Amino acid sequence: MRLNDKTYNILKWVCVIALPAVLTFLSTVLPLVGVPVDLTQTIVAIGAAVDTLIGALIGISTYQYNKDKAEEEYEETDER
Repeated sequence: MRLNDKTYNILKWVCVIALPAVLTFLSTVLPLVGVPVDLTQTIVAIGAAVDTLIGALIGISTYQYNKDKAEEEYEETDER
């Protein structure tokens, strides 16, 4: 699976910046407004699992991109 640049950049931003910030906010604020700790932990755990999944998809895409790029460079060198 190889993502296009726009999708990759959006997913990377969500994974590296947005989700961790939202999860930190929720883990701090939810108990303060009366949400039970068990529910807060469940919400944050699910969010962390989603973040990990997105990170894995980004990693797969990066690996495929680098592999394809290396093959293209090898073919260009081989043609000379």
